[in-house]
This record gives sequence, structure tokens and C-alpha cells, in this order.
Amino acid sequence: MATGWPYFDPEYENLSIRINPPRVSVDNTTCTDCTLVQVDSVNRPGILLEVVQILTDLDLVITKAYISSDGGWFMDVFHVTDPHGNKVTDSKTIDYIEKALGPKGHTANGLKTWAGQKIGVHSMGDHTAIELIGRDRPGLLSEVSAVLANLHINVVAAEVWTHNRRVACVVFVNDDTTCRAVDDPSRLSAMEEQLENILRGCEADEKAARTNFSMGFTHIDRRLHQMMFADRDYEGGGLEVEADYSPLLKPKITIDRCEEKGYSVVSVRCKDRSKLMFDIVCTLTDMQYVVFHATISSDGPHASQEYYIRHMDGCTLDAVAEKERVTKCLEAAIRRRVSEGISLELCAKDRVGLLSEVTRVLRENGLSVTRAGVTTVGKKAMNVFYVRDASGNPVDMKTIEGLRKEIGQRMLLNVKKVPTSANAPETSRWAKTSFFFGSLLGRFLA
Repeated sequence: MATGWPYFDPEYENLSIRINPPRVSVDNTTCTDCTLVQVDSVNRPGILLEVVQILTDLDLVITKAYISSDGGWFMDVFHVTDPHGNKVTDSKTIDYIEKALGPKGHTANGLKTWAGQKIGVHSMGDHTAIELIGRDRPGLLSEVSAVLANLHINVVAAEVWTHNRRVACVVFVNDDTTCRAVDDPSRLSAMEEQLENILRGCEADEKAARTNFSMGFTHIDRRLHQMMFADRDYEGGGLEVEADYSPLLKPKITIDRCEEKGYSVVSVRCKDRSKLMFDIVCTLTDMQYVVFHATISSDGPHASQEYYIRHMDGCTLDAVAEKERVTKCLEAAIRRRVSEGISLELCAKDRVGLLSEVTRVLRENGLSVTRAGVTTVGKKAMNVFYVRDASGNPVDMKTIEGLRKEIGQRMLLNVKKVPTSANAPETSRWAKTSFFFGSLLGRFLA
């Protein structure tokens, strides 16, 4: 007697969403100083990260949040502002939130086709995404960009993170002649070989550096977290932690047990900054932990976040070794985006080889890039570099003045000092500690 697999309707997974569609409310009347975004939806794996990701990709700052998803329903309230601390009043932004988090955002073709692109998840139709990871060293970004320029590859956008002497980078490139994605196998092979040689440097271990290509789509920040987590950057040994980070910026993380409900309670207190909740939720999700309840609040310059979690298999965090691992991974997730010292914001007319030229000048002036964001809007290239000297120390302002004289005639240069004190004043809420390429890349790729 012939047997076969039972039929499974591919739309069954979305059945509960169709029966109970998500309800999204954007409220500007209840609070005087922020906008309330309330989401009620059928609970499903990864929904919290999805919601937080959409809000942070719009450059919204989450000042408070209340999360409850114990059972079959997901009920969240987020207090958000724009990057300058104002309410969210732009009608297009509000409309996007309602569409992205509402029923249309969960259909197969709803959100991805709305307004051309999904913000933060960038289609690679005319671009190739390159993922690089290896050991960090002064001048590495300059060498990588020089290799791409020599291969007639144009860098359209990029983001670079460094942590514990490791570097991760996602670069969007195209052919400098056709402005199309690079898909020729021989060119990709040559590019991969040269980039891995640069990343590996003098290290004999072939696993010391990796290069991957993608023609699909990727969420930049999520992918950078995944790359560095897979690279085990959280096992840095602690030496660089003491040297590179102010004690005032060191996060305080504790893990306790809630006996009554059978949860592990992860408490995080650290200096507040944009995308902090995203970084923590992203890491917990990638470590296969489920958040059932959470409270998020900002107290002046500090943030306090508390998560009630269990592993996907239902277990709590009881083993000492696993507690230490989760603590290290969360510390790493928080620190990857923290930068102290000097940031250089450059704007110039876009052209092939521009990134190679800029990073070469930085290297020749003894500057090491600790974090970078590169994007193109229209015919303008907009770059932000967080820099230190080659030894990892703060940059002498005489060096900056020399740099300004050297490149100031060819491009606009804005120098900002990133506060190292938790109580240092800032002219705007986040302008000096983070850059916002979500909306810029959305405009560029739309």
C-alpha cells in the first residue's frame, strides 16, 4: 500500500494572523514628551526582535517599553521619540509603522513591496554584499578599500565594527562601469582571495579571516552582531576591555532566578544610547532565548533593562558557565556600538576610489578606524569614522587640524568629540554617539 506525507497548507502558518490580525496604535496624545506605540498580536518566535528592529531602523529612540508575551498573545507598549527627543509627528513615518507592524507587514509581499524597500533590509538587485571578518589592525580599512578600487569595484555603502581586536564589516559594492552587481565567478573569486590575504595578514590560520558574498538581502546591524557572535569576539580575554573602555561605560549585568514563574531574570544597567534595546534583544534571540516579559527605562544618562527569559527548550539559566557566557555576550553586544574619542563626518561628491583615498589619508596621519559608516545619497558620499591613534589612544587635536588642512579643500569635514563621561552634555540626544544610516540607506536603495 502506497503511503505519502500528509498535505500541509503553506498558508497554515499565517492562519492565526489572518484570524487575529495585529493591532497597532500610534498615540501622540497620552504623553506630553513622547509617542506611544502599542502592538497587540498573536505571539510567535522572533516577534519582539522584529518590532524593535523596525522601530530602530526608523531612527526612533526607545525611552521606555513594557513587554508581555506569556501565552499566546504579544502585548507591547513602546515610548519613542525621534533622535532629537521630540514626538514622532511625521505622517509618513507613522503610516510606515502602522503598515510594517500591522497585518500587511506579515504577508509575503506586503511590506517588502511597500514604498519600494523595507527599511533596514536592503535588496541587493544592483549591488553585491561582502561580509568580512578578521583580526583588526591599524590601516586595515584602507587596505581593503584599496583592493576594491584596484579591482574596479565601487563601494556604495558599508558599516564597520571593531571589538576585542576583531573587525566585522558589511560592504555593498557594484561594478564601477556598469553600476550593476558583481556576479562574475572569476571576479568574485579574485576579490575573495585578495581580501582574505589582506584580512589574514601574517597569521597562518586560515580561519583567522573570512569573506562571504551575498546577492540576496541582509539587515546590516543584525548581520554584524551575528558575524561577531559567531567569531566569538566576546572571548577577548579582558585585556582590551580595561584599556579601551571607560569604567563609566562598563555595563552592569546580573542574572537571577524568578522562582514563582520559572524565569531567569537578566538585568542590564549601562550608559543609555540609541539601539541599545535592539542590540540586547538581537543577542538574546541569536542565543535562542525567548523574552516573555521585559521593562525598559531611561534614567537620565543611564538605561535600565530587565528581561524575563527562558531558553527555547524551556530551561532557565541555572548553570554558572552558561550565566557567564550570556553575560559576556551581552557585554560584547553593548560595546560593539560604543565609541569613545573623535568622530569624523565627511561629505563629498561620490566617485570611484573615494573611500580608498579617505582611508589612506587617515592611515598616513596615524589614525586607526574603530567604527565606520559609509553611504551614498544621490551623488553625495556621506562617511562617518570613529578614530584613535595607531596605539589606541585618544587623537591629538594637532593631528586633526593637519587632516582638516589636507582634505578640507576637497570635502566637507565635521569633527565631533564623543563624550567619555556618562554625564557629559550633548547638544542633541544622540547626534554625537551614533549615526543613522537606516533612513539614508532607505532613501538610497528605494
